Amino acid sequence: MSRRRTVLRRSLIALASLLVLVVVGVTVAGVMIVRKPFPQADGEVGLPGLRAEVSVQRDAQGVPHIYAQTSADLFRAQGYVHAQDRFFEMDYRRHVTAGRLSELVGNNPDAISADRVIRTFGWRKVAEQEWDLITQESRDHLTAYAQGVNAYLESRSTSDLGLEYTVLGVQVDVADPEPWDPIDSLAWLKAMAWDLRGNYDDELDRALVYSTVGDVAKVEELFPPYADAGNAPILDSAALDGGATAGTSVGGGFSAGGPLPEPATSRGGLASPDALTPPGPVVPADGPSVDAPAAAAAISAAHRVLDAVPHTVAQGEGTGSNSWVVSGAHTATGKPMLANDPHLALSAPSIWSQVGLHCTEITTECQFDVSGFSFSGFPGVVIGHNADLAWGLTNLGADVTDFFVEAIREDQYLYDGEWLPITVRSEVVRINGGQDLTVEIRETVHGPLVSSELGETVAALRTPTEDAPRGTGYGVALSWTALTPGRTADAVFALNRAANAADVAAAAALFEVPSQNIVFATTSGDIGYQAPGKIPVRGDVDGPVPSDGSWPRPGWDSAYDWQGFVEPADMPAALNPPEGFIVAANQAVLEAGEEPFLTTDWDYGYRSQRIRALLEGQIAAGTPLTVDSMAAMQADDWSPYADLLLPALLDQDLDDEFAAEGQELLRTWDETTGRDSAGAAYFNAVWGNLLQATFWDDLPELVWPDGGSTWLTVVAALLDDPTSPWWDDRTTVNVVETRDEILGRALVDARLDLTRTLGKDPAHWEWGRLHRLELEHPVLGGDSIPAPVRALVNPRPVGMPGGSSIVNATAWDASTWDATNQSRSFAVTAGPSMRMMVDLADLDASRWVVVSGTSGHPGHPHYADQLGTWADGENYPWAFTRAAVDAAAKDTLTLRPTE
Repeated sequence: MSRRRTVLRRSLIALASLLVLVVVGVTVAGVMIVRKPFPQADGEVGLPGLRAEVSVQRDAQGVPHIYAQTSADLFRAQGYVHAQDRFFEMDYRRHVTAGRLSELVGNNPDAISADRVIRTFGWRKVAEQEWDLITQESRDHLTAYAQGVNAYLESRSTSDLGLEYTVLGVQVDVADPEPWDPIDSLAWLKAMAWDLRGNYDDELDRALVYSTVGDVAKVEELFPPYADAGNAPILDSAALDGGATAGTSVGGGFSAGGPLPEPATSRGGLASPDALTPPGPVVPADGPSVDAPAAAAAISAAHRVLDAVPHTVAQGEGTGSNSWVVSGAHTATGKPMLANDPHLALSAPSIWSQVGLHCTEITTECQFDVSGFSFSGFPGVVIGHNADLAWGLTNLGADVTDFFVEAIREDQYLYDGEWLPITVRSEVVRINGGQDLTVEIRETVHGPLVSSELGETVAALRTPTEDAPRGTGYGVALSWTALTPGRTADAVFALNRAANAADVAAAAALFEVPSQNIVFATTSGDIGYQAPGKIPVRGDVDGPVPSDGSWPRPGWDSAYDWQGFVEPADMPAALNPPEGFIVAANQAVLEAGEEPFLTTDWDYGYRSQRIRALLEGQIAAGTPLTVDSMAAMQADDWSPYADLLLPALLDQDLDDEFAAEGQELLRTWDETTGRDSAGAAYFNAVWGNLLQATFWDDLPELVWPDGGSTWLTVVAALLDDPTSPWWDDRTTVNVVETRDEILGRALVDARLDLTRTLGKDPAHWEWGRLHRLELEHPVLGGDSIPAPVRALVNPRPVGMPGGSSIVNATAWDASTWDATNQSRSFAVTAGPSMRMMVDLADLDASRWVVVSGTSGHPGHPHYADQLGTWADGENYPWAFTRAAVDAAAKDTLTLRPTE
């Protein structure tokens, strides 16, 4: 079974929902109900609050281009259009971010768990505080947007807003949706920041692995330094010499030495450097010894609790992105080109809503002429281009979360030798159709205590005493930059108006969470890179525990607290580097040792290195880059796994002729992962079995290998050590396995696995039959929902090329099994949520595509009409100028002012 959890367990709606067959059956009434929420796309509609008419033109894919005379009218119209196309998605998102999902979907255990954890984080409360931080101009934009949403709500009944309300009404009481509040938009930024938060999985995983293997050095073998992969960072020394900047001496990262410090006795420290993870006791200053496994239990509890948070944007190993920008010296047009394809969760509808926002004339009252990818529920464009500048985003992956293991005595926690009161507040979770639930939320100076949520047990004293009653033990608190109010909303609007590198830097200074790589290009010919983000500065503690945020840290010692944040002016940046291109695909930003310190846990750079190789090859050949060649690079499916592992696999002698038939596929395989590739199917099956045979016996299930770039780096190193203890299968008795025995077993087992799933003849195997994308509606897409409903809300499955850490990054999770629990699942778990290629010489020559479509209404012609094009690596024209938009328009809706 998977260690990851979906947004809602598939038991969302009980058997009573079978009644909905009446609604979605092939009847006239069913068709009418499905079509009822479809929006009006042409004609005229009154919209209260407008100062002048607004035009909404939609192209063949239903993408709206909005033209207005003031910024207020522009965002009011965007709110109206988002509500037309995506209101249920918006409503679902705001219930998630407020910890109120149970109010929408009813008495469901996963929804209740999500509500409890998100209330513990306090996303909504932070968003409310941000309202007073952002500029009045941003508040005006958010207010106008909310007014447009609410104007649409007032014009429609609940059943007119989305089919989902009709279906949910079979099970729960569906009330009229509340009016949209500007805070609803700000809270959505917290969900985005959470899914793109950085290394917290690695931090907890290190502690969990240590709890099993008990050896720091062995743990670090599973988290090798970035340099071990041998791939280039975003900015190397040549780029820095050529005009990039990097911060000066901040932070304090250093290599891992051990999981715990030995603080001074005056700090109420530890009796052993192993105290956060077994074995060894913890000795608080004025308390008794606690069994060391308590710390590991608390960390494991925190891991389980945090898995309850719904994934709204991204999840797992596939979270990442590709982006690159090329100067005009290497393009056919003589002007820069930019490509971006964020690798996020893939769902129906897509997380992105394509839009054009155009002022009919740029004035002080109307400052936007921008097109790109927006989030329904938030005004403006998140990724895209305006008339002067294009920008792309990829996850920087900076370490912006830390876990503090707290020594707890009832309602107190130990801090610098004193027992301080835990801050406690209560909130009520209202459950549609169920009894209200009161949640007690506990916090220390470091943030919310997450290990004690969901009823998880904090390990208690082995022997309670009068001075230390039962309940003393450990808790785990979360420090996260996004729990401090910030101005990311201001940054979105600033990017939408940016025209040059200075504007990008100014916007980046406001873009606090999530920390992203920004690549950009201008119509005047510049290309550049800018790292934004609120990055903690950690104290340089002289002890065996790393103070770099890679391991959980002792909360009772303030020396491990954050010391501040990196100044925006010290964040890495580059303008027009000498080699004429920049690749940012989640790899390390700077070379080892360069400041500022950002993290130790990067994607290991196999995608970025492949992109660099493709660019360098085309440049060396003297072939200018075009939009088409950029698109072809995005669809590249060459496997770095094959490049590193094939020599060792082909070197194995398989005595069994039947098993050798599989291995023979690899001898002629071209190392690409096309849909119809038999070699790709067999190789990926071998990879999954290799990880299982090597690591499952040593590691807790929560940290079984997902097969991403970390594990490729780990296995590549182990190939040079045939007798490493990792190769030994501890489940066998009186036998010590070596590398070749495990490699041979993986080859044989993969042959048997594919014989069962794809047939006996390897010539008929196809990777796309295993590696499939099944887009799922976040609420109505699960297996417990009647098949006719699933068929309506879930687009048809498609076989996919690509794979994890491949440029066409259609990730799969090697630790999961299919629904039968008999075979490994190769299902796509994340991938390019959209693709864009921007031609700065002719913006109308740019191209784009999303994974599903522009509409959020199941059954609508634009609900999933882009899926096939996206799966084939193809794209659509992206009109920008008024003439091009007019020529592409299929429908025009005029929004008129009304009293």
